[in-house]
Amino acid sequence: MLPKAIKEKYELVVGLEVHAQLLTNSKMYTSDSTEYGNLPNTNISVITLGHPGTMPKVNKRAVEFAMRMGLACHSEITRRNIFARKNYFYPDLPKGYQITQDKGPICVGGQVPITLASGEEKSIALTRIHMEEDAGKSMHLAGEVDTLVDFNRAGVPLIEIVSEPDIRTSEEAYAYLVEIKKLVRYLDICDGNMEEGSLRCDANISVRLFGDPELGKKVEVKNMNSFRNVARAIEHEFERQIELIESGTEIISETRTFDATTGTTASMRTKEDLNDYRYFPEPDLSPVVISEEWLSGIKAAMPALPRELHHKFVHTYGLPEYDASVLTDSKEIALFFEKLCTETENYKAASNWMMGPVKSYLNELTLHISDFPVTPEKLAALIHLIDDGKVSFTVASQKLYPEMLKNGQKQPLEIAQDLNLIQESDENSIKPIIEQILSENSKKVEEYKSGKKGLMGMFMGQVMKKSQGKADPKVASRILTELLEND
Repeated sequence: MLPKAIKEKYELVVGLEVHAQLLTNSKMYTSDSTEYGNLPNTNISVITLGHPGTMPKVNKRAVEFAMRMGLACHSEITRRNIFARKNYFYPDLPKGYQITQDKGPICVGGQVPITLASGEEKSIALTRIHMEEDAGKSMHLAGEVDTLVDFNRAGVPLIEIVSEPDIRTSEEAYAYLVEIKKLVRYLDICDGNMEEGSLRCDANISVRLFGDPELGKKVEVKNMNSFRNVARAIEHEFERQIELIESGTEIISETRTFDATTGTTASMRTKEDLNDYRYFPEPDLSPVVISEEWLSGIKAAMPALPRELHHKFVHTYGLPEYDASVLTDSKEIALFFEKLCTETENYKAASNWMMGPVKSYLNELTLHISDFPVTPEKLAALIHLIDDGKVSFTVASQKLYPEMLKNGQKQPLEIAQDLNLIQESDENSIKPIIEQILSENSKKVEEYKSGKKGLMGMFMGQVMKKSQGKADPKVASRILTELLEND
């Protein structure tokens, strides 16, 4: 662990490259399936395998997904897109080259706003977003000396989101990745599953003395399978590179791998220069021209994005920042809440139900909100029952709500009536109960009148118990107060 005084001399500089695997049914340049989990080497064809004489064809849906991401990040959309061959050999890249974009990415510039734990906001600038195809997957089984290759993933469409070196802390990197994951999920272009490799991140990390305008030599770190590991790798590299500089050792521009077990990085190979890839225009693909009509159609179909919904939840629905953040963390939860708010104006109660009983139920049974047995309309009806004083929140959450989960077809009012849960608001029914309780607890009544006002809670508890939870607490509290305060 480096002394704080030494670390504070240096500034961390990070740029991230995020690869998002697109949710298309077919690959980037062929009709082969992209379905995850199929038997190895079944989602392949002569085009995927790069057989001589085969001709690729651009997946229109993948182009539209890339445009969506660019619009969400306020990037400039390139109207005439040319593809390029990036030449390098990997055993899981059967053609010996990757079809990608070089000089003209489909999305240029843009930004991704982030919010840190302190509430500070910052925008991370983007260099570009470009389209390309994925490579296959090499597998090394325990105890085996051979490498097995699965070409199912080869040719699966990707977008690569490349940030400017704007990130200064591991926390900013983590927040940026969370925002990227939210965006691709809200846009329905990627499931964001790092465990399955559909969202992958490489980090370009360098350090420099504070105030130095020149960037240091960057090191690229790969093989990180979680946001937390990206942050850990950045923290480790920050200290490792400072130690090298302080000892007078030159930093090598290289590619390193991250070991999640030890939290350290190790060298893989020296960093390639761009000319090592021998880029040249892909001769088998015509330029993809994006018309104004096509782009306008994509813009018109753009969904509400997480930051837009967060702003709406805070400023239109009056929710606290915390509530809005929790509710917009998942697109499906946010949309369910949106629908709920069209059925009730008690937005805070709706938020409380979503963050409390609803999420608890989903988490306990590991269910998706689409499997939730209660519709937004019926949940709103339950909130109305509480607001109208027909049931208390306690009765609603402990008795009525569980029954609604079992029988989602019935209306809450119908279930409440069947279970005899409707709250009693009639003074003529509640007052005799209270009078009996006060009569049976005359000593406690005297203590209350002598100044022990805390006994009000005990009296209310007796009222609710004797009425089997059906007495309207507001009416009961008013009657109790009147009777206790009268001499």
